Amino acid sequence: MTTIVSLKQATVAVDNGLDQKKIILNQVDLDIDEQDFITILGGNGAGKSTLFNVLSGTLPLTSGQMLVRGEDVTRLPAHERARYLSRVFQDPKLGTAPRMTVAENLLIALNRGEKRQLVPRQLDQQRENFQSLLAQVGNGLENHLDTATGLLSGGQRQALSLLMATLKRPDLLLLDEHTAALDPKTSQSLMRLTQRFIDEGNLTALMITHQMADALTYGNRLLVMKDGKIIKDLSAEEKNLMTMADYYQLFD
Repeated sequence: MTTIVSLKQATVAVDNGLDQKKIILNQVDLDIDEQDFITILGGNGAGKSTLFNVLSGTLPLTSGQMLVRGEDVTRLPAHERARYLSRVFQDPKLGTAPRMTVAENLLIALNRGEKRQLVPRQLDQQRENFQSLLAQVGNGLENHLDTATGLLSGGQRQALSLLMATLKRPDLLLLDEHTAALDPKTSQSLMRLTQRFIDEGNLTALMITHQMADALTYGNRLLVMKDGKIIKDLSAEEKNLMTMADYYQLFD
């Protein structure tokens, strides 16, 4: 099995304003293997968002190391890590440019991680391709190619964000509570779409969720975090043997 991302003794300490350091990620060791779909549970302050910020490069490690396919990217800034990973946020407004059309947003995603050059944007040449991609999403987005993204529904924007994040098959897809702002029906529809994109693209993904049912239903591994540490790393077989009561006891 090929390891895509490795964290080694990853630690983040921040100043709490009292001339003291608070450790918010505590010597985390984590190997993420190719085609892993890992769900992450944990209470507030457990370190879930910190873990994602470290992986994406928006929060530097105080100590430790991060490798992507064996390459040390510990000091690589967030914009350069865009070559390796994509992230879908909880807020549907964060994943798209609201004043740009759906087609224009997709064109940005298609060029993600590439060097910027003064060349024609070639949007017209991609319209047929984009139309076909949007038709696969199944929520009417194919009818909104020239619609400003800010006029879409929350569910449509989040589906577009997911499509944009997976368009170039990232080494690692980060799903940051990406269904939390949606109603239950739309949330489940997006989760089914997420599973399909991961399966069809053979993607490697991490998903933070507060929905216990989603954590149990999706993924081949489940991480449980507490106090900046990973306290459980369960395989699909192990999590299937646990009862709901077992899971709640992990947070006591």
